[in-house]
Amino acid sequence: MERLRSILVRVAQAIPVVVGVVIISFVLTRALPGDPAVYFAGAAADEASIAEIRAELGLDQPLPIQFLYYVKELATGDLGQSLSTGQPVLSDLSRRLPASLELTIVALLISCCVAVPLGVLAATRPGSWVDHVCRVLVTTGVSMPTFFTGILLIYVFYYLVGWAPSPLGRLDFMYIEPDRVTGFYLIDAALAGDWETWLAALKQLALPALTLALFTMAPIARMTRAAMLAALSSDFIRTARAAGLTRSKVLYTYALRNALLPVVTTLGMVFSFTLGANVLVEKVFAWPGIGSYAVEALVASDYAAVQGFVLAMALLFVALNLVIDIAYAAIDPRIGFENQ
Repeated sequence: MERLRSILVRVAQAIPVVVGVVIISFVLTRALPGDPAVYFAGAAADEASIAEIRAELGLDQPLPIQFLYYVKELATGDLGQSLSTGQPVLSDLSRRLPASLELTIVALLISCCVAVPLGVLAATRPGSWVDHVCRVLVTTGVSMPTFFTGILLIYVFYYLVGWAPSPLGRLDFMYIEPDRVTGFYLIDAALAGDWETWLAALKQLALPALTLALFTMAPIARMTRAAMLAALSSDFIRTARAAGLTRSKVLYTYALRNALLPVVTTLGMVFSFTLGANVLVEKVFAWPGIGSYAVEALVASDYAAVQGFVLAMALLFVALNLVIDIAYAAIDPRIGFENQ
């Protein structure tokens, strides 16, 4: 019950953050250059037609009145209608968000599987050639822009070698998307037992996920190395070694577990940043994710879509912070919820 109460307290603490995001996103979208009424009326429209469209969209009302209508719709779970797609914003987000989440999660899994062992290896051999090679590898990945890395991977693995499928979306046109359960093609295809479609979705996901993984590898590897160096120089590690424990037990059971706390924090921040900043990768690979949706909405001054995107990202960030708090207590039981 104490743990549940602490979780509820953290959820309550996040409410002012969400309210602030709603207000700020509403004000900033109205400050964007351009008029959606002019955009959708067309270049040949006259002033009367533009005024009529503006009235239909409710843009002729004062900002406080527009905000009250917006909050009223939010209270009923209505994020508004997207002018770009003609669909409810909630429907657009629920269709596109799983694509971005699947891409980001797979990229972070690849990044962690490479960066964490690299960080541990570099920390156990500081100043050696292994340490220098690890630094060069992770620095090279973060130094190259994601769109350049993506284009380079496409050129090598699709154009030259021919191993990768065409970089056009989540599935090749020869395949039918699996029945929607979670929106994650890998999970939905596995649930349906359609392993041919699962393999096709994995091949389509490989290059964009690898592009993001190369970019996110550096902060995770560097934090792992720094945390491991701090843990290996601690008194409890020297005590464990003096007690005659094996090197692997000291390294993985004690040092790595204590080093995971800052790594988890870094991973949470990298996840939030990557989910919101993977729009270049989505554009290069024609990935139908939430990032490209937000850019298209910004170009069209689509207020409802932009506000829905910002609100969705804020809720994801709040949920991620809560997951990190829970992970802290799972990694190190000495850190209780009441102490965080």
